[in-house]
Amino acid sequence: MGLFDKIKGEFIDIIEWTDSSTDTIMWKFPRMGNEIKMNAKLTVRESQVALFLNEGKAADIFQPGMYTLETQNMPIMSTLKGWKYGFNSPFKADVFFFNTKQFTNQKWGTKNPIMLRDAEFGPIRIRAFGSYAFKIKDATMFFKEVASTNPDFTVDEINEQLRNLAVSRGMDAIAESKIPVLDMASNYDEVSKIIHEKIRPEFNELGLELTKFLIENISLPAEVEAMLDKRSSMGILGNLGAFNQFQAGVSMEKASENQNGGGMMGAGMGMGMGMGMGNQMGNMYQNNQVNPQNNATNVPPPPIIQFHVAVNGQQTGPFGLDQLKAMATSGQLTKQSQVWKAGMAGWLSAETQPELAGLFMNVPPPIG
Repeated sequence: MGLFDKIKGEFIDIIEWTDSSTDTIMWKFPRMGNEIKMNAKLTVRESQVALFLNEGKAADIFQPGMYTLETQNMPIMSTLKGWKYGFNSPFKADVFFFNTKQFTNQKWGTKNPIMLRDAEFGPIRIRAFGSYAFKIKDATMFFKEVASTNPDFTVDEINEQLRNLAVSRGMDAIAESKIPVLDMASNYDEVSKIIHEKIRPEFNELGLELTKFLIENISLPAEVEAMLDKRSSMGILGNLGAFNQFQAGVSMEKASENQNGGGMMGAGMGMGMGMGMGNQMGNMYQNNQVNPQNNATNVPPPPIIQFHVAVNGQQTGPFGLDQLKAMATSGQLTKQSQVWKAGMAGWLSAETQPELAGLFMNVPPPIG
């Protein structure tokens, strides 16, 4: 290599960035200590901007296009360098390219359940996740606030910060919206817009523009969802007529598939069973509506035990067990007293009745 070639290699005459990546936000042109040649060509492609730095200070910025570097299109550099009447010698400057395209499908989500207060369920924990998109809005601000003098900067280096910002401010926005949890699924667009407006200014402070924010899912804890499923299942009983029709239809369909001679009989039996089951469920449902205090098993209350007592040949009562206990304690009721209750064929002594046998255990025997 001759001396002329060596000197020529120390000067840069073409400055450009052909980006082959999909996640690079900023890239520094590798000057390697060389100086930029007078009238060098600068190519800034679509979805790019170029920023010149002089001694670490942001200077001129170039939008997409092809430029011949001279004082006319480098006013800030000209002022910093003192090029009042143009320049004819190479100069040193750092050149950073910024990718201004949208970085789409960036994921966000809650690492742990977030506690909220819901109007219907009270305090409740929810999870949420979705996606967002952003792009460079102000390359100079992004360089000063985020990238600094790194030779390159990728999406991964800022995504964690942006995700935390989305979750923190997003959950605040959901809580402030006062939208019931059960209504959020039908209001994802509205909630997304609320969160978008909430966090957009903070993206701007980093030199970024939040172009899209989407909620893909808001979920409840598994045990709460299981209870909601049971609640939904109970709601199905609200249309018992449709249930009866469905049961009858299924029974007829199965009976028609019977290939032996009892097809019609099977259809009739199937319809009867299906409608009978539906009617039973309907009666249970109606009984529960009439008496809401009935539990799911419809256990009947225990019967009230009452006895009549023969005193001096006269029928007295009926008396409940508490009254009979008091009578046994006072001696008015003895083991030999004649008693009768509904269902008995005749009068019998009190000691023969299992319900009354325990009343005499604590009664002292006759004296002498």
